[in-house]
Amino acid sequence: MDHKQLGYFLTLAETLHFARASEQCHVSAPTLSRQIKQLEQELGTELFVRDNRSVKLTAHGKAFVDYAQATLAKWRQFKSQCQDSDGPLTGELSMYCSVTATYSFTYDLFAVFRKQYPAIELNLNTGDPAFSIQHVHTGKEDVAVAVKPENLPQGLAYLPLGQSELAIIAPVMDCPLTDLINKHHQDSHLWEKLPFIMPEHGVLKERIDDFCVAQSLTPKVYAHVSGHEAMVALASLGFGVACVPQIVLDQSPFVNQVQHLDTNNLQGLEAIEIGLICKQKRLQDPVVSALWQCATALFA
Repeated sequence: MDHKQLGYFLTLAETLHFARASEQCHVSAPTLSRQIKQLEQELGTELFVRDNRSVKLTAHGKAFVDYAQATLAKWRQFKSQCQDSDGPLTGELSMYCSVTATYSFTYDLFAVFRKQYPAIELNLNTGDPAFSIQHVHTGKEDVAVAVKPENLPQGLAYLPLGQSELAIIAPVMDCPLTDLINKHHQDSHLWEKLPFIMPEHGVLKERIDDFCVAQSLTPKVYAHVSGHEAMVALASLGFGVACVPQIVLDQSPFVNQVQHLDTNNLQGLEAIEIGLICKQKRLQDPVVSALWQCATALFA
């Protein structure tokens, strides 16, 4: 087996979906399936149970997750120890963040880092920020930009990068939802009448849940969506209202196609904090430490 196969395995073990895993690994689904099959043949056991509807880890597959994570972590540590102290710092570093974060934080950080350490290979993977902590915790990524949760898991280092207010948005186009808002904008029960586009998971979902509890509201959910950027798009089309970070809205191509709903007198929509995270022990890696120091100098 090679380290690339272990990476493929961990991605599929996390997503339990061949199409999503192949997309994240930047390979075709048949290639991913073939690599997993080769790995299973080498191990002499099945790692996944597959059928037409689902993919599940076997008992051996669950045990192999720990082995794969530990092996890749030791491999990265060994490569770091092989650094030539007289030469430029080399190696690889992977970061996970949302598309918005690539504009708001990652671009400036990578620009500084690239200038100081041009021999390091940077790998940037984008997706739903709700997965940021999970990707770092499982060892899939070295570092990630994440919304800070109320309780940060033990063993993770955290560096604040900035904050963002939360906004509840609705479309500006003429549609039944706009008519409903205009008709009941002074109604104290307006929120009960509105369809909501909700995030599937993550800190933002927790904040919206807090907002609903504070308003004694059971929201009418039109759809659950993965990714904040997609929530803005659906809100602009009139499918429902959405609560999104202002920083996401500022970078969205649909910013002029939505309006803010008044939440000044409402509780439960405190600003979110955004930061850089990695495993505490990974800061011993010279490559990860170099990025962390650049971020500290840039955002302190």
